[in-house]
Amino acid sequence: MTSRAVLLLAYGGPDALADIPAYLADIRGGRPTPQALIDEITHRYAQIGGRSPLLAITRSLAARLSAAVGLPVYVGMRHWTPWIKDAAAQMAADGVQRAVAICLAPHYSSLSIGAYRRRLDEALAQVDPPIVIDFVESWHTQPEYLDALAANVQATLQRWPEERRDHVLVVFTAHSLPASILAHGDPYDRQLRETAQLLAGRLALPADRWTFSYQSAAQTGVPWLGPQIEALVPQLAEQGRRDLLIAPIGFIADHVEILYDIDIGVQAIARQHGVRVERPPMLNDSEPLVAALSALVQQRANSQQ
Repeated sequence: MTSRAVLLLAYGGPDALADIPAYLADIRGGRPTPQALIDEITHRYAQIGGRSPLLAITRSLAARLSAAVGLPVYVGMRHWTPWIKDAAAQMAADGVQRAVAICLAPHYSSLSIGAYRRRLDEALAQVDPPIVIDFVESWHTQPEYLDALAANVQATLQRWPEERRDHVLVVFTAHSLPASILAHGDPYDRQLRETAQLLAGRLALPADRWTFSYQSAAQTGVPWLGPQIEALVPQLAEQGRRDLLIAPIGFIADHVEILYDIDIGVQAIARQHGVRVERPPMLNDSEPLVAALSALVQQRANSQQ
């Protein structure tokens, strides 16, 4: 077994509807979950097949990345099995001494990527011998990642007749977080807008052909980053927009925030306002994402030499 490896970190998701109460309890840090929230999340997962596809996608991506870089690739989930602590223990048991850790979310926030780092540090403190981790905090400007996203957006634009394409507004989206992070200098919003700007450049989109929006804000009683796509779609309809390409850029794979929040929730709002919405496929375990992550691993390996 090689002493070097890669660790892919992802959010995690329930394997069955019966897992949802325990899954939500972990997300909420053990705080009691209102039954209404359990019922709502259960409904959403029931609408997308009764389970999260995230683990299967991540394991497939790990296998393909392993073949590409010639290193073992482990998978650790933040809020469900296989837990990050189990991945760390397995790496130690396999004799791994150094690993590149990559979160499958390219943009840094103390509330998201920072939380992965804390979970990983806690897990590593329990393993012996110790493992040296090269933790990738963000990869939102990785050229291969941007190329892959741009190619998917360009292909999706072809779904419109040629005479309509210049009327399509591209809306880049990402998961919202509490707005309080901005007061602490958190780079999340800045990094997302940087990615959107770079993508617009790759796609040669003028300023009036694209915008950025957040999605999937939780109802917590405190302000979250906006604008929210659920409110933006009716506003755009009032402005005469009838064609939207909604491109999630803060997500890598299919999961409930894509398959339900966009494909069901936002689509329903769009239909009510006479707006056509198309969404590019997620990168999932595709070859372009494998290429992007392979390049990232190689860059980190070179920096250690």
